[in-house]
Amino acid sequence: MKARVFQYLPLCVFLLAACGPTASRSPADAITFDTSKGLDDFEFATAGDGKPGEWSIIENDAGRVLAQIDTDPADNRFPLAIYRPFSGRDVYVSIRFMTISGETDQAAGVFVRFASVDDYYVARASALENNVGLYRVVAGKREMIGYMEVNVSGQAWHTLGITARDERLTIFFDGKELFVATDRRFPGPPGKVGLWTKADSMTWFESLKIGSLD
Repeated sequence: MKARVFQYLPLCVFLLAACGPTASRSPADAITFDTSKGLDDFEFATAGDGKPGEWSIIENDAGRVLAQIDTDPADNRFPLAIYRPFSGRDVYVSIRFMTISGETDQAAGVFVRFASVDDYYVARASALENNVGLYRVVAGKREMIGYMEVNVSGQAWHTLGITARDERLTIFFDGKELFVATDRRFPGPPGKVGLWTKADSMTWFESLKIGSLD
């Protein structure tokens, strides 16, 4: 695996996971979608271009999942599922997901420190690009902080997580720490967390886990 990071001084300083201490994670509460009431705790929005996202709870062999099923291919289209009951600054958040299809992208993401659809951090896994990236979205513009090339198989379950503690952001994939970055763009106040997709990605989310580090 190859890690690549991009410097945007003076906002960011980047560190590979091997060069820094492992980020600690607290026990996390799991949100699942066993009943249709699971939708009640989410607010849905779409940033960028194209049609609004279409979210639904559907059955699969493993049980029920929350799915983004609309396939509008606009490349700058980002459907969001915002978890309303929780707000925090220092958090560990992870998702268990499966990308099903998509020609423009096959992506799943988890966001933290969400202030609006135009301002937040997001960790994103792409089955088409076979990488995991970390972005900041500022005034609606998505800026890459860093990424690592890693096998993200389509139609297979994966986990993707992000820890935000002060200025330090740590990215995890399938239980392993991939890389660490520091960024000062969103130091606070507390923000929302939730689920993210891109373009025509049809993506299933089995669970959302949240642990407060505040």
